[in-house]
Parts: sequence; structure tokens; C-alpha cells
Amino acid sequence: MISMTRKLALVAGIGLALAGVSYTPPATAQVSVGVGIRVAPPAPRYERMPPARRGFIWSQGYWRWEPRVHRYVWVPGTWVRARAGYRWYPGVWVRRGPNWYWRDGYWGR
Repeated sequence: MISMTRKLALVAGIGLALAGVSYTPPATAQVSVGVGIRVAPPAPRYERMPPARRGFIWSQGYWRWEPRVHRYVWVPGTWVRARAGYRWYPGVWVRRGPNWYWRDGYWGR
């Protein structure tokens, strides 16, 4: 019985090692998980934009859904390091049917 368990563990280990060697995900791979929320987010809060900082852009605050308490919580704005040749597109809530989905902010050309 122990011998069979060791053999299975060895085969599984070799399989995982080969999978790790043979598969290299592309550098631009992204993972996104969407959860539909049936409650619309509140209106954005007004935030005074701080004075400009060289090499950074201001990303405004947003409402984030907190599943543990079943409500939206405010995430204050923050500075994001600028990327030369790119434009920052802030995250936004999108409605599809009766549900609301969060689309993360991203850098685009």
C-alpha cells in the first residue's frame, strides 16, 4: 500500500514538473473574475484632486463591492505612476441586464 502511494506521488510530481517546464504563460496574460451585483453602485463621491505630481497621474476613487458586508465601500483616489506613451483609463461599473460588473482600470494607447 505504501509502495503504491509513493509511486502515485512520484508520477504526480514528475507530471507537475513537466507541466511547469513545458508551459510558459505569455507576459501579457491577465485573469479577470466577474461577479454580478444586482444593486447599483452609489454616485461617485467628490474628491478634490491634489496638486499634480511629476511622473504620476491621479486615479479617482471608486465604490468597491464588499461581499462580506453586502454593500459598497468607498476606495479613495490614489496616485498611479505614469507610463510613457500610454493613457490611463479608470475603472468603471458597467450594467449588463439586472447586474452590475466592475471593469478594472487599465493603460491603453
